[in-house]
Formats: sequence, structure tokens, C-alpha cells
Amino acid sequence: MIQTVHRDAPGATLTEGALAVLTTSDPAEKVALTRAVAAAWAGHPLHLDIGTTSRPPNRPARPARPELLSPSKMPRRSTGPKNLVGLIHALCHIELNAIDLAWDIVARYAHEDPPDAFLRDWMAVAVDEALHFELLAATLGRLGAAYGDLPAHDGLWQAAEKTAPDLLARLAVVPLTHEARGLDTTPATLDRMRRVGTDPELIAILDTIYHDEIRHVAAGARWFSWLCDKRGLDPAHAFAAQLAIHYPGGLKPPFNHDARAEAGFPRDWYEPLALG
Repeated sequence: MIQTVHRDAPGATLTEGALAVLTTSDPAEKVALTRAVAAAWAGHPLHLDIGTTSRPPNRPARPARPELLSPSKMPRRSTGPKNLVGLIHALCHIELNAIDLAWDIVARYAHEDPPDAFLRDWMAVAVDEALHFELLAATLGRLGAAYGDLPAHDGLWQAAEKTAPDLLARLAVVPLTHEARGLDTTPATLDRMRRVGTDPELIAILDTIYHDEIRHVAAGARWFSWLCDKRGLDPAHAFAAQLAIHYPGGLKPPFNHDARAEAGFPRDWYEPLALG
């Protein structure tokens, strides 16, 4: 077990801090605790507890609302003004999940003995996702709505559960597939919003999220490569092998090659897996 250091922080180890976030159900408290844990460990050696007593839960704590549905049972969004609330609510839900996904990576894969840079990257991702959730939740409030008013789908955490046994699978499916897909689709969404005169403040928020997600995909690519090197695997072949298991439908083009390249995500990893 890695030696732990007691600090004036939410948990005596970074793992315990991550678990505190994962077991907090109230979204506002989850955001605040994310910042507190990250601030408590900023500039200090990062100590993980890799004992069996510090395993993260299979599912993070969640508020009573929204109702979680399978993706196939989600109601269609309207095409009128209410669609904007539906879109923001869906994004809010993704960002709440993303907070927990980042902390889950910190806590769940301590047995890989990751370097401090790995832990700091995912803490930084968690802090970004907390800000994203906060901004989107505030936007819902300006529109007279709130997170939890609409149902939300559980597909992202289902993917997390399926990839839980292996960090290589988690990195391939979450940052390098789901988040990378956001890099492909967000620019067109922003263009449509600008054309129809959507609130400039919301457009600015989504643009900030888009550029932050490039860094998140970069973290996924960087640590996927690190783990492949550690295991003696070719990254392109390993990515294809993981998607064959966990995302067998293939990847949907068109791809945002510029954003993916900025994230250090090589084309020869994903282009051979494109549909059609």
C-alpha cells in the first residue's frame, strides 16, 4: 500500500477525497467538494490508498431527480422553444456524470500505480466538469427550469460500468469515444445556434466547454498511450481491440480531425473504425 499522509482535506488520501465526491448525491455539494478536494491537494504529493477498503462504488450517489431512463426510452425533444431547455438539461446531466467519471478514474485504478501527472490531469478534468455543470445549471435557472425537471438517460454511466475492470477500456470508451464524439458534433451545433440567434451567453458557455473537452480528450490519448507502453501494446491496435469489445457498432464520421489532432489523438487510431 502506498504510504498516506494526513492533511487538512476531505479525506486523508486522494482516494478518500475522490470517494467523498462519488458518494455525495447533491449536485451543488458535489461541485463544491470537487473544488475542495482539488484545492486541498494542489501543489502537494498525491497519495493514493490502494487497499481493498477504498474501492469506489459501482454507481455514484445521485439525487432523486432526474428520472434515469435507458437511451431507447428517452422522449423525443420538441422542435420548439422548449427544445433549448431539453438540450441544456441533457448537457447538464452529461457534465454531472463527467465529474464522477473523472474522480472514478482517480479512485478505481490506483492499482496501476499511476504517476502524479495522471492524477493531476484527472483532478483538473473533474474541476472543469464541475464548472461546466454549474454554468449549465445556472442557464437552466435563467430559463425557468432546473436540473432534474426532465428525465435523463443512463447510457454514459452504463458505459462506465462495463469498462470498470480495465483502465485501458475506460480510456478508450469514455474520453476517446464519447468525449471525442462531442468534438465532432459541437461546432455544427454552435453554428446552428448562431444562425438562429441563440443567447450569446449560452453559445459562449458551450464554446468554453468545447475547448476544455479538447484537453480532456488529450488526457485520454496521453494516458492511453502511457498504459499501452506499460503493457507492451501498440496503441492503434489496442484502441481497435477495445472498441471491438465495448463499442462494436463502429465510429460515426465525419470526424473533427483538427480538434482531434490538437488533442493528440492520431487519425490512424480511429479512421479505420469509421462506419461505412
